This record gives sequence, C-alpha cells and structure tokens, in this order.
Amino acid sequence: MTAREAGDLADDRALLGRTSTAERVADILRGRVAAGWFPPGTRLSEDSIGGALGVSRNTLREAFRLLTHERLLVHELNRGVFVRVLAVDDVEDIYRTRRLVECAVVRGLGHPPYPLEGLAAAVAEGEAAAHAGDWPGVSTANIHFHRELVALAGSARTDELMRGVLAELRLAFHLVADARVLHQPYLARNREILDALRAGERATAERLLARYLDDSRARVAAAYARAVEAPSSPTP
Repeated sequence: MTAREAGDLADDRALLGRTSTAERVADILRGRVAAGWFPPGTRLSEDSIGGALGVSRNTLREAFRLLTHERLLVHELNRGVFVRVLAVDDVEDIYRTRRLVECAVVRGLGHPPYPLEGLAAAVAEGEAAAHAGDWPGVSTANIHFHRELVALAGSARTDELMRGVLAELRLAFHLVADARVLHQPYLARNREILDALRAGERATAERLLARYLDDSRARVAAAYARAVEAPSSPTP
C-alpha cells in the first residue's frame, strides 16, 4: 500500500467513531473491496491498514475473519490474507442464489402500490452515470437497483444475505475489462422491471427479472471466464 493509499484509507477512520469494533472495520473494508479499491488477488497488509484506520491488530484480524466468512477474503497459511479471486463456478452459483431470492421477493410482494422510490432512484442513478460515460458508476447503480428490489421484502435477514452476495459478485466485475459491454444492456431492463411494478404487474416483473438474471449469468460468466484465463489476470 502506498502512502497516498494509506492516507485515503485513513480518511475512513472517522467512520469508526468512539465505538471502534471489528464489525465497523469490516464494513469499511467490505465497501473498499466492493468498490475495487482492493482488487481481487490483493494481499491486505495488517500494518498498513491497521495504521491507517488506527485499530489494533486483534481488531483488524477479527474484521478479516468476518470478511473471510463472507467469502470476500481468503487466508493463506504463511502468506497472509488476500482479496478472493472467484472461480467461474462461484459466479454461476451467485446468480443461482440471486434468482432464487430476487424472484421470490417479487412474487411475494402482495397487492400494489409498492414503495418504489428507492428502486426508481437507482434506475435514475444508472441512467445518469451512463449519460456521463461512467460505466463503473453504472455497475454501482445496478447493484443499488437489486439491493432496493430485495429491500421491498422488508426483511433485514434478506437484506443482509443479498449485501454479501452482491459484494461477492463485484469481485467478478472488477476483473472484467469492458464495464460498458457488461452493464449497458441492463439499463433499459431495469426500467422495464420498475415500470411493471409501478403498473402493479407483479407476474410480468418476475418474468422480466428471471429472464434478466439468466441472461446476465450467461454474459458475466463468459466474460469472467475469459478474464481469468488471460495471462494478465491477478492471482494471490
């Protein structure tokens, strides 16, 4: 980690507040990993990260343990802790999990109208990012869309499950070079799902979502397979 990167991470120290805990450190590191600040294959330095955040070695190790349990990090004996590099099978399994959960949420929504403000904001965020040519921003907005979709269930447990699943998926996104090719096709499809829910057409929204996730799984898994097979792909 460079001095500049350590300084950037030190800016997150204020997020810890007076009740510095391993869970809060894990939240910070989870966000940094999801944003690509620590790319897949990166070795995480206890000294640099602990110094930047101003936390003890034991607290940091507990945070690492939590994120290892979430499958975002991996501990290698005598080598240290690394940001996980997914296998193609992992990507396929993540999408199977998403299809089970997200389609079940839409199916169980009950009678309209639905509270769609968060979903609409995520669609607008993605369209604005695309207009600006910010394709990583489109990727982030797409993650927000699916988190807001799952949030319609009103279940803290489902929200927590999907937070981990979507954070893990972003490990794959970071190794795919062309974010525009990966994410642009889904901008219009997000709006179609939103429009169906606004119209109270729950069955239509579920059908659109299922097809969306099947297509996305095939596209992302193929792009990811090409990325990890390339000679330049990072490895721990």
